[in-house]
Amino acid sequence: MRKWMSLVAGLVLSLPLLAQPTQKPVLHGKNWMAITGKPLAATAGSMLFQQGGNAVDAACAMLAATCTMWDVLHWGGETQVLLYNPNTKKVIALNGLGVAPTGATPAFFKSKGYAFPPEYGPLAAVTPGTPGSICHLLANYGTKSLKEVLAPAMQLAAGYPIEAQTANSIERQKDRIKQWPYSKAVFLPHLGEKREAPEAGEIFTQQNLLNTLTKMVEAEQAALKAGKTRKQAIMAAYDRFYKGDIAKEFVRGCQEQGGLITMQDLANWKPIEEEPVKVSYKGIDVYKLQQWTQGPSMLQALNILENFDLKSMGYKSAQYIHTVSQAMHLSFADRDFYYGDPYFNKQQPMQGLLSKEYAKQRATLIDPTKNLSPALPGDPYPFEGKTNPYSQLLQHWAQLADTTASGGGAIPSHDVRQLAYQHSAQDEMYMDRLLRGTTSVEAADKDGWVVSITPSGGWVPACIAGNTGIGMSQRMQSFVLDSALNPFNVVAPGKRPRVTLTPSLAMKDGKPFLSFAVQGGDTQDQNLLQFFLNVVEFGMNVQQASEAANVNTNQLWLSLGGTKMKDRAPRAGDIILQNRTPEAVRKALQAMGYKLSFTERSSGPINAIFFDWKHNSFWGGSSNHGEDYGIGW
Repeated sequence: MRKWMSLVAGLVLSLPLLAQPTQKPVLHGKNWMAITGKPLAATAGSMLFQQGGNAVDAACAMLAATCTMWDVLHWGGETQVLLYNPNTKKVIALNGLGVAPTGATPAFFKSKGYAFPPEYGPLAAVTPGTPGSICHLLANYGTKSLKEVLAPAMQLAAGYPIEAQTANSIERQKDRIKQWPYSKAVFLPHLGEKREAPEAGEIFTQQNLLNTLTKMVEAEQAALKAGKTRKQAIMAAYDRFYKGDIAKEFVRGCQEQGGLITMQDLANWKPIEEEPVKVSYKGIDVYKLQQWTQGPSMLQALNILENFDLKSMGYKSAQYIHTVSQAMHLSFADRDFYYGDPYFNKQQPMQGLLSKEYAKQRATLIDPTKNLSPALPGDPYPFEGKTNPYSQLLQHWAQLADTTASGGGAIPSHDVRQLAYQHSAQDEMYMDRLLRGTTSVEAADKDGWVVSITPSGGWVPACIAGNTGIGMSQRMQSFVLDSALNPFNVVAPGKRPRVTLTPSLAMKDGKPFLSFAVQGGDTQDQNLLQFFLNVVEFGMNVQQASEAANVNTNQLWLSLGGTKMKDRAPRAGDIILQNRTPEAVRKALQAMGYKLSFTERSSGPINAIFFDWKHNSFWGGSSNHGEDYGIGW
């Protein structure tokens, strides 16, 4: 009987999961699909579709709505976009990330005792990128007016029933919120009472934000009345935000609270259309944003994994988990050293890093019997015919990481998103930094427009900039202050930090194949990599793939949180598995040198759209992780 049960268990793990149930149903649509991290925001997208808008209009409406609903992002944050234009049949990248302000130098932050820029408050803020990104996308690729697209967000700002997740997050963070007068006035309507945050279901109003959005719409409508084109009118709203009275109040409120952002910083910033980077995996072209994000690390991992027969290993087998983890360790080591703002340093070896030949060399470092620790950055420069100008820094890089910091051994099953390790509060804080989430936006329509967005910044507890109602970004913390850690990502005025935010698009036979994104800090490209493999190698549909068990690793430098080197140092061999991982797999991984912890859901909150060209329809996957929600028609 025991042998029979083992055989059945093995078959369940190895078969495509087409017959296995999911906690949420797959979504189907013929005309459009709208998926994001909040039910009300998905509804905003559906409203624009029902009004005749395209996927860009709907995506902008969902982005505006999620920004208005706080918790994981707000209007002062950043927006990262991949967009498929059916008219040109090209994938376009939009860089909507803010830049470090005037005065943001390593010397400035070191003088305040930081090893990294702070994670909270006005000194954590880069310039806001989301308002400009919405205007740019809408003006160039949408069909609706800004007034129409912002209408759902403005209704939310006027008052919406706040969710328990956001309300409770505010209550937990209220002591920090009280440091900033404008935040205190918005977030804590019951100041002095036992519970000072709103209650779940209470109508939460943001009058100052509503005033700001109204000003943008007024600028657009005035321009239209003056005879301006639709695009010019939308950009008039853009100018009012970045150069007009909104900008003046934003800067005043920021500087009053100790921030550095100037009027010139806002006026100089603009979103940038770029060429995305891509690799081909078994005939499927996978697109990511450039190296100012961590996106290329997923492409590097795919190149490495193309050298292995993953399907024969079996989904969730110890060998599969080990091989995928090793590929991630190697690609993240390169991320940690080589990625940064390409507009500041042209010597980044992206051609070499994304070459198949370099990936083959990296693949030879994978020992099938043990974890590689430390996993060090490679030298991709020879693969583009160059000599590495940072070879001396590379020699000392491993010494910076305290890879013995982790608590050892397997521990009982529990939710790592609440308490990852039982050793200390420091470990709890570490896991919060690893998994720190935002949201994602996915939209597609029958005319062929596809939009994948991973926005972020301005999450609770955010510092609100004066009377604008806008929560400022906290993305400055993703810079480093020492070139020994990463010569390409040292903070400087006007520079973009290397972020974790990483939407994805895949094309097959010249047509959209998958549009997918996830929240979760440094785990984003880990989960997206495995989601993609779940579909391509193991035949799962998008809902099954979004819920399926993944492995997440801590053997990397954290991108968020902490002000000391030890707060972010890699933890050798620390991996997170689903708590239903079989005992035999656990023992095999421990024998390879891994330290294990467990969670009920290890997939991350993935949202995705699959394009079914056989039936000319959409399949939507909306994460079972939290509040993620999709609507199709």
